[in-house]
Amino acid sequence: MKSIHLKEIETLPGKRIEKSDTFNFRCHRGLSCFNQCCRNLNLFLYPYDLLRLKNSLKVSSEAFLDRYVDVVMKPDSFFPELLLKMAENNEKTCPFLTEKGCSVYPDRPDTCRTFPVEHGLLFTDAGEKPEQVHFFRPPDFCMGRHEPDSMDVTAWAVNQNAVVYNDMTARWAAVKALFLTDPWGNDGFTGAKGKMAFMAAYNMEKFQEFVFKSTFLNRYDIKPALLKKIKQNQTELLKFGFTWISFFIWGIKSADISSR
Repeated sequence: MKSIHLKEIETLPGKRIEKSDTFNFRCHRGLSCFNQCCRNLNLFLYPYDLLRLKNSLKVSSEAFLDRYVDVVMKPDSFFPELLLKMAENNEKTCPFLTEKGCSVYPDRPDTCRTFPVEHGLLFTDAGEKPEQVHFFRPPDFCMGRHEPDSMDVTAWAVNQNAVVYNDMTARWAAVKALFLTDPWGNDGFTGAKGKMAFMAAYNMEKFQEFVFKSTFLNRYDIKPALLKKIKQNQTELLKFGFTWISFFIWGIKSADISSR
């Protein structure tokens, strides 16, 4: 999910669709282009993608980052992105693509399950709450757009079990949009604050250890009910990580956390 400025929206590729607009699409093995979209692509992973994939593969966040991810910094942002490493073959296929299809299909990334729809957060100069916008953007080779199945954005999200993914990605996009300005000063992202924020977004094992085994709870007030949730559920821990980044880096107040 991209952060979009009002001035940019007319220049973006794809057809903008409203939530109630319908589009035709269905992907299945009978299509000549089946799995073609899993090759030679720049697939950015969001924090919830990493969480689901590393749990599916039964590896730690660190192992997943080391094995499957390139960490990149876009020129218009001051927080890194995760780019999935493609396989080292002629077609540069997704590392999870097999002869039978996607080997991590139940836990495939948000971008994959939302395809061919792309979501964005539209920001205005007035500083109002961002609006979620949607684009129908199948590539030219995609034959699924000629199928008779018709649905809207909401129905497609339900069909692809993407509701939670879309919510988590939207939460992250709101945090990521803060990093269009530089919060690091002379330390840069590689300083202590940058490393802490990266941990809270992309390394749930380390972040949980930081919350429960460091002096964190001596320095911050967290409601007992929330503490219980984030100790038992990594998705809730990730949501709290987003809140903590906003509070720790940007000083954005929240009912979930306060300094002692």
